[in-house]
Amino acid sequence: MFFDPLYFILVGPFLLLGLLAQVWVKSAFASGEQIDVPLSGAEAAREIMRQNGLDLPIECIDGQLSDHYDPTAKVLRLSQAVYHGRNAAAVGVAAHEVGHAIQDAKGYSPLVVRNMAVPLANLGSGAGIWLFIIGMIASLPMLVKAGIVLFSCVVFFQVVNLPVEFNASTRAKYHLANMGMFSDEAQVAVRRTLTAAAMTYVAATLQSVMTLAYLFMRGNEE
Repeated sequence: MFFDPLYFILVGPFLLLGLLAQVWVKSAFASGEQIDVPLSGAEAAREIMRQNGLDLPIECIDGQLSDHYDPTAKVLRLSQAVYHGRNAAAVGVAAHEVGHAIQDAKGYSPLVVRNMAVPLANLGSGAGIWLFIIGMIASLPMLVKAGIVLFSCVVFFQVVNLPVEFNASTRAKYHLANMGMFSDEAQVAVRRTLTAAAMTYVAATLQSVMTLAYLFMRGNEE
C-alpha cells in the first residue's frame, strides 16, 4: 500500500500539506512568542473560564504544543511554554483549549459527537489499515471491507473534529478581544497562530479522506 504509486498520487499531496502546516504552526508560534502580553497562558485561561462560570484545574505538562483539554477528567493541560508564557502565542493556544472546555460545559453538539466517535476512530486508525492489507494479501474480501468500514470511522472523526476546532478558535479570539488587554499586534499574532493550527486539522482530514478513497479504489479491484 505505502509503496503503491496510486497511494502517493492520491494521498501524497496532503501528506506534504500536513508537513507544511506543522512548519507553519511552529513558525507562527515562534513569531507570536516575540510579542509580550500582560498575562501568562494560564492566567488568560483562568480569566476566560471565570467569565464563563467555569472553575477547572489547569495542569502544566511536558512537551511542545502538547496542550489539550481532557473532557473526561475535566482538566485543562498546558505545556510549560504556554502555561508560563506571557506572549501572544501562549495566550492564543491557552484560550483555544479553554474554548473546548466551554464547548464541553455548554454541550456543544459536534464535540459530543466527536467524543463519542473517539473509541471507534482509535480502533479504525490502527486495525482498519491492517485488516485491509491482510485482506488484500490473502484475497479475503470480508477483511478488506471490514478494514474500509473501520477506517471510515477515522474519516468521520476527522470531519466532525473540524467544526469543533474552528469553533474553539473562534471562542478564543472573541474572549481575548473582549478582555481589552491585548494590543492589535497581539491579536493579529493570536489569529495567525490559531489559523496555522487549524490548517493541521484540515490537512489531516483531507489526508484521511483521500486514504479512504484509495482503500475504496483498491478494494473494489479485489
